[in-house]
Amino acid sequence: MRIPWLTIALFGLLSAPAVQAAKDLRVFFVDVEGGQSTLIVGPSGESMLIDTGWPGHNFRDADRIVAAAKSAKLKRIDYVIVTHYHDDHVGGAAQLVQRIPVGTFVDHGPNIETGKGADRLNEIYTKALAGGAKRLTVKPGDTIPIKGLEVTVVAANGEHIQQALPGAGESNPECQACPRKADDPSENARSVGVVIQYGSFRMVDLGDLTWNKELDMVCPKNLIGKAQVFVVSHHGMDISNSPVLVRAIHPRLAVMNNGARKGGTPDAWRTVKASPGLEDLWQLHFAMAGGKETNVPDTMIANIDEICSGNYLEMTAQSDGSFTVVNSRNKYQRSYPPGR
Repeated sequence: MRIPWLTIALFGLLSAPAVQAAKDLRVFFVDVEGGQSTLIVGPSGESMLIDTGWPGHNFRDADRIVAAAKSAKLKRIDYVIVTHYHDDHVGGAAQLVQRIPVGTFVDHGPNIETGKGADRLNEIYTKALAGGAKRLTVKPGDTIPIKGLEVTVVAANGEHIQQALPGAGESNPECQACPRKADDPSENARSVGVVIQYGSFRMVDLGDLTWNKELDMVCPKNLIGKAQVFVVSHHGMDISNSPVLVRAIHPRLAVMNNGARKGGTPDAWRTVKASPGLEDLWQLHFAMAGGKETNVPDTMIANIDEICSGNYLEMTAQSDGSFTVVNSRNKYQRSYPPGR
């Protein structure tokens, strides 16, 4: 018996939502040797890259980013956030656009630093923008329009949100026990920080935001709230990652984008590892300064040798708050069920 074409068409339409519902949030923590480059692919297929890694090195970092993009079947990156103007964050921008199209670069405004190094980075960024990408300058409270995700800018250009995010805003009794440090006049303190939400899943990435700027967001009230995943600030340096910030975020999982000899300082490592409720800490590199005592087990480190092939960590998250992390080096993985 022949099946009418209308019946076939209706069956296809009814089946399509089931296929679409299976799509998840994917996050690739790309190894750029102690810089930052985190590729986020929303359930719609739209994408956002946080930082571009270092310049030079024969396109090493751009090629590693593109390899992750190809794994996600991306032909372009829709948004690239430049958290701030330092070599390990914006230095690879011009090389990146030679390898893959970029829709829009997002930044906090002009570079506040001066001198030869700053001039060189300004030239790199200008060259990247000349490739045809749009430029979007953001301030705290702005959103980045990735379909299926809520991406909120919580810090930019030395300022932070004034109104608490939904579900946040509780008084923070731990603030009094955490002294402030000398103010940081560098670009680090101007970092663009974002909170990414997919249903019940939340991830916090504050770039290289430093101590006092962290405290401003969680003291006297916690304006950003809790999250399942914390991208450890500043590659795991102890001029960031105040205990008050980490405990306010109260992550189930932390990911440290350190290099072999950059970041992953023992004091910051201990602060993150001791956070109440933390289930696991994953690292992009074994931190040479930490030794076995302040590094996680090798199974949860993407690159255990100083000279490495640039293995990455991949996380897949569902809207119910559950997620899985896979180490590309050894295929070791752990799944985290829905929780707080």
